Amino acid sequence: TAMVEGGAAALSVLTEPEHFGGRPEDLRRVRSAVDVPVLRKDFLMREAQLDTVAADVVLLIARFVDDLESLLEAARARGFQVLVEVHSRAELSTAVDAGASIVGINNRDLADLVVDLETFATVAPAAPADVTLVAESGIGNPADVRRMREAGADGLLVGSAIMDGPVRDNTRRLT
Repeated sequence: TAMVEGGAAALSVLTEPEHFGGRPEDLRRVRSAVDVPVLRKDFLMREAQLDTVAADVVLLIARFVDDLESLLEAARARGFQVLVEVHSRAELSTAVDAGASIVGINNRDLADLVVDLETFATVAPAAPADVTLVAESGIGNPADVRRMREAGADGLLVGSAIMDGPVRDNTRRLT
């Protein structure tokens, strides 16, 4: 609730238990506590996984999904908005060809977990104008926010900077 009071337009909740210690119950608790859209952040690769827990938005990571178009359609048929995550121009092309309208460009390479804020600036120009772009990972301060916005980000997914940062006035915003 402090994040929403501080200006968050949506919340991302980890539900993946093995690598990130999340649980579907975490999302249920957040969903019942706030009135902004809630993103289920997990490794969703099969249609059956879409039925595990209610969310407003689901994350599909382009590099992990074999048939992105079908899973995107299945998610939309269930009423979800879909954030398709990419890390390269090739993945962006795959996402757009599959019908993604909201694309997250992850500055963290999931292969080696290295964060490079230039990733967004490199990938974003290849996106069609009608695609909503979300900059993900490595955004830790107002200068990073400005940098991502100047590179074309319509939105930001900020996690560690909030979760690991010092507790301050809950109305403080990154923008």
